[in-house]
Amino acid sequence: MDNTVSPAKSALQYGVIFGIIMIIELVISYSFGISPENNKGYGITINVLNFLVIPVSLILIGCNNYKKLNSSFISLGECLKVGVTICVIAALLYSIFFVVFNIIFPEFMETLLTQTKEAMMKQNPNMTKEQFDMAVSMTEKMMKPIFIVPITLVMYAFIGLIYSLIIGAIVKQERPTGY
Repeated sequence: MDNTVSPAKSALQYGVIFGIIMIIELVISYSFGISPENNKGYGITINVLNFLVIPVSLILIGCNNYKKLNSSFISLGECLKVGVTICVIAALLYSIFFVVFNIIFPEFMETLLTQTKEAMMKQNPNMTKEQFDMAVSMTEKMMKPIFIVPITLVMYAFIGLIYSLIIGAIVKQERPTGY
């Protein structure tokens, strides 16, 4: 097979676009002081965009772009490569930006932790002091860059895998064999 374009190279631009969109969402929410706890519609909208609409759209566009560049052929495996690459690149850009953003604006993480504590108390008013302290301690640990980056990468790789399987089953066009 003479593939002139690799699936990863074809997916690079869409992964960067996805990552930039997530970065812009973070900057906008920080700049305007919008928190998902105070504005439920905003949180739901961002989650639906970041975990459904944008990945599905960009994986579909990426697979169709690769298919167009590859003489109208794409296998399920190539769809998986395109989709997972798009999501992993986006997650890598976003998580690195998130870490740098927290270094530049350390009050962001403090505000986020305070909002999380308030949400925990509101959801579980009967929580004991020990339970609350343990939950806050775990939350603080999970907000450290050593956990944020790998968790974000694994989560988006899994999302890319699932959506790529579905989209790949729809758009695949195997190269004919024989002759």
